[in-house]
Amino acid sequence: EVQLVESGGGLVQAGGSLTLECATSGFSSDDYAIGWLRQAPGKEREGISYMRFTDGKTYYADSVEGRFTMSSDSARNLVYLQMNDLEPEDTAVYYCAADVGKGSSWYLARGIALMMDDDRGHEYDYWGQGTQVTVSS
Repeated sequence: EVQLVESGGGLVQAGGSLTLECATSGFSSDDYAIGWLRQAPGKEREGISYMRFTDGKTYYADSVEGRFTMSSDSARNLVYLQMNDLEPEDTAVYYCAADVGKGSSWYLARGIALMMDDDRGHEYDYWGQGTQVTVSS
């Protein structure tokens, strides 16, 4: 089965950087997509980036565009989120999650929703356990 494990969270000062890693296993084809999401206490879950592995198309929410970069190392089954210029408002639990076998039109729909800040992470098939990111002022 598909498994996802996040790592790399921690405490960082405002303006600093962190790189999160999602180790993946169990995918049987390239018909899948990986998202990074976050949830802060008292706030809605927020999709912040999304990569379609059929062609590598990547989407970002406006809240992180220009500061965060999603990438992958397919040979090592790793997905990364490089986070720069961190702000206290970025403090949250960060998750990676997978959509599997849903097809390009479905991935496009989530990507568009994410860019519009409307993705709340519903209907993902698999989730990691989460990693805490805390940004101090």
